[in-house]
Amino acid sequence: MTAVTARNLVNAQVAIESFDLSPDGTFVVYAARTVVQGAYRSHLWAVPWEGGRPRRLTSGAVRDSVPSIGPDGSVAFVRSPADVPKPAARAPAPAQEAQIWTVPLAGGDSRQVTRLPHGGGSPRWSPDGGSLAFLAEAGPHRFAVGPERPGREITARRITRADFRDDDVGNLSRRTHLWVVGRRRGARPVQLTRGDFDVEDPTWAPDGTWLAFSADMGPDVNLAPHATLHRVSANGGKVSLLASLQGDATDPAVSPDGRWVAFLGTDVVDSPEYEPTRLWLVPADGGAPRSVARSLDDAIGCWSWADLVQAEDGQGPVWLSSQELAVIVAANGRNVPHRISVSGAMRPLLAPGRVVGAALRVGGGRIAMSGGIDRHAGEVYALEGAGLRVPARARAISTQGSAWQRRFPLPRWDELSVPTAAGLMQVWLASPPGAPSRPMPTIVHLHGGPYGAWGPGGTMDAMHLTARGYRVLMANHRGSAGFGARWAKALAGRWGDVDAQDVLAAVDELVKRELVDPQRLGLMGLSYGGFLAEWLVGVTDRFRAAVAENGVSNHVTAWGNSFFGVEYDRRWKLGDPLTRSGMLRLWRSSPLANVARVHTPLLLLQAEEDRVCPSSDAEQMFIALLALGRDTELILYPEEHHVMKSHGRPDRRIDRMQRSLDWFDRWIGELPA
Repeated sequence: MTAVTARNLVNAQVAIESFDLSPDGTFVVYAARTVVQGAYRSHLWAVPWEGGRPRRLTSGAVRDSVPSIGPDGSVAFVRSPADVPKPAARAPAPAQEAQIWTVPLAGGDSRQVTRLPHGGGSPRWSPDGGSLAFLAEAGPHRFAVGPERPGREITARRITRADFRDDDVGNLSRRTHLWVVGRRRGARPVQLTRGDFDVEDPTWAPDGTWLAFSADMGPDVNLAPHATLHRVSANGGKVSLLASLQGDATDPAVSPDGRWVAFLGTDVVDSPEYEPTRLWLVPADGGAPRSVARSLDDAIGCWSWADLVQAEDGQGPVWLSSQELAVIVAANGRNVPHRISVSGAMRPLLAPGRVVGAALRVGGGRIAMSGGIDRHAGEVYALEGAGLRVPARARAISTQGSAWQRRFPLPRWDELSVPTAAGLMQVWLASPPGAPSRPMPTIVHLHGGPYGAWGPGGTMDAMHLTARGYRVLMANHRGSAGFGARWAKALAGRWGDVDAQDVLAAVDELVKRELVDPQRLGLMGLSYGGFLAEWLVGVTDRFRAAVAENGVSNHVTAWGNSFFGVEYDRRWKLGDPLTRSGMLRLWRSSPLANVARVHTPLLLLQAEEDRVCPSSDAEQMFIALLALGRDTELILYPEEHHVMKSHGRPDRRIDRMQRSLDWFDRWIGELPA
């Protein structure tokens, strides 16, 4: 066994980032991310459906991802330079942007397809393999005052809308549109859509004559988001509305016979996050959408989380035939694939074991799924043997995604039921392998969202902490996804109330069961989990140390500082600063309001480029604690974004993990070897 250190874990990890199944179902191609001399490399690998030794398709100091296999075996993908920092002031150059490439499935040289000034992504082969659809930025700079020149930043940005930024790229200077390029060498890309909106989720009709996509064409996406479905000819021309609900409509998929477009959506005005996403059908030539499987109380989508599962590039519906679809449903701390007929009959496609499904692909009558099973990191699985009443079996096609874990001890991962004021709550408890049934030092790990859930797919933090002798308690408190709409909705307007009650109830119960040492408790969380960690240390002193990562301390300021704060706070019924009563509601659920009561040593970890939970929140909490003379530190990670723990630069991920462990060791006390 290899020593379980932050450095060894991060450097050993092989993460399957995306995959595709060939149209005839004979091959899988996946992108695997590794760490080479402290930097990421991502390459494409091919493996037969039956499994076996994978064959490398691409190589070099590059990040290759998002494969799409054409009917003739040509694999389109996105290639980016590997870990090349972008200068702060420059005009974009095609060589420095992600571009579309192809490589033969049988092996051979890669060929660059696009050389667009702002790059390209999301390639999709047409059904006949004659054309390639993709997304790319287009149009003039949305905010520029003064000319764009190489090596010189514009004079200023003139902002007139709230949707000028996001967490992935920062300022959204240009719109993303749909393009098509022919497969012949030297073909010129053709832009199909134009306008003041962004295209997402492009998909081909089976005859290759048109494409469907989702887009929010409203006046301001970040104030009142409302995505709708549209279609456009493969030759360009007028964009026509395909479907609109009262809430969002996304992830279209056209049936094999071309009659229907399936999609995901909600039919509730200003739909909150906790409103379950449904499956819908709309006639391909237009008409009224209808909901399928309306009685489903859980959400369709990958809402149960495990950071060792990263290939979440296909969460929408896939057609198994012209009469049946497959979707992933988040239920009971799992993401389980289900099959749904167009008439609404629904049943599990895979037995609901310890599975965290992430994406589905179909081809040649076969079904492939990426996901993690029972603490193991993400792989690509064949779903085989399904009948009318018999669920499929999952057989691993790939092995690279989890083989690295064999070098380290895997935690024991127990599923528990804990009583709360609202009923039984699911809790996952990770423990060192062979841990005795006695009280042990424990870290309470809070999930983000809050609409999400811990699942059994495993986390790198749990591997790291349990190897040091800690248990890790992960509660799916009220507000979590996958336990019915009522359980999720119970948190609306009650942040810091029912969630805190449930977490403390879980601690109390596991102390009662003599699994948790009440004198050696720690607390950690990211995003909403960071908020809840900061909240809990302001209402109880029972935790000896806490780590809050990219959290929110002041809802009043985060309302405007977060790129989606306005609609997010409205939909979670947290309040707004537009009225005194709304401002007071925001403040009452802000950890900063309780800062004078915080005595727990608090480590604040913050990605500097985070626009979901900006650094101003961590800074406010840090300065307040310093002024009070409390034990605190603020760690800022340059260039990093919200989910740095999984996607950040390797050395920063290592620092984050080691620094958190050191903080717990320092304050929780000497631990057994």
